[in-house]
Amino acid sequence: MPDRAYLHPIDPQLVPGARNAIDVCLRLQPEERITIITDSATREIVAALQKEVERIGSEYSLFVLEHHARRPLKYMPEIILDDLACSQVSIFAAQTQPGELGARTEMTAVVNHHRIRHAHMVNINREIMLEGMRADFVKVDQLSQRLVERARQAEHIACRTPHGTEFEAEFSPTLKWVKTSGIITRDKWGNLPGGEIFTAPLNTNGVFVVDGVVGDYLCERFGDLESNPLTIEVENNRIRSLQSENKDLRDEFCAYTSTDENSNRVGEFAIGTNTACTHVIGHIWQDEKIPGVHIAFGHPYAEHTGANWASKTHIDCVGRDFDIWFDGEKVMEHGKFLV
Repeated sequence: MPDRAYLHPIDPQLVPGARNAIDVCLRLQPEERITIITDSATREIVAALQKEVERIGSEYSLFVLEHHARRPLKYMPEIILDDLACSQVSIFAAQTQPGELGARTEMTAVVNHHRIRHAHMVNINREIMLEGMRADFVKVDQLSQRLVERARQAEHIACRTPHGTEFEAEFSPTLKWVKTSGIITRDKWGNLPGGEIFTAPLNTNGVFVVDGVVGDYLCERFGDLESNPLTIEVENNRIRSLQSENKDLRDEFCAYTSTDENSNRVGEFAIGTNTACTHVIGHIWQDEKIPGVHIAFGHPYAEHTGANWASKTHIDCVGRDFDIWFDGEKVMEHGKFLV
């Protein structure tokens, strides 16, 4: 059975972000059904989300992961997947643990199959609810739409930072650009806070300096990398070398990107578009939405981009202070959009 409703008091500072998620991003309607998946650590935020669902009047189920399986999850509990398949809308708001990507992939496979409007709020925290989740997502969507229309016409995108990034990507019309602006549709589930466009690049080459954050569980461990960046040299879409004064960061990133045959392959080239995200907070879920470029190694979201390969892993890499050119036309200078 689903878990009972939380009796948590609602923090009023969390309400604007929660209302934004339910009203603007998901556009939940009273006649719709929603599945909420969470964990014990995220109950304060989910209490605010749940209250907004109750305000709308929609039928809902709520599942606390620890009540249904041992963490870290080896699989997504069947009771949750079955309930999810009966809903038009869903939210996953929980903290990650190492090795759980497979379980989340099981969940998003159901989301994709049933075309559920799904808000993916992995590692959501209070700071994100007060910053990135308070964005004007209608304006973020408009900016994202302008940018993605240009990106879809571009054959090459180059980016540079004052910190050493010199990176170029090539694109194919057979690989689709995807907009996840925070306005979630049946066509593509979205991360919240939203605000990015992305694709699987045909090829990439150059140096990418990760002086923002790296993703997955490494983000929590290493945080903001401004003082100890990770420099990645990429050749023909694969990692050629890694350098960092932080040997633990270098070694763990190397191990992560050696998990399978495609873990060291660039599977995502993305541009953040959430203008409410103005500074690195040491949290990938918000920091990858900062206006600028981020790339990811591993899983290329083939179901949306059309890539013809796969990986069990996916790790994002965020830099700072980008200049960006689409086929030689400058679209960003010092982290500010020119479009």
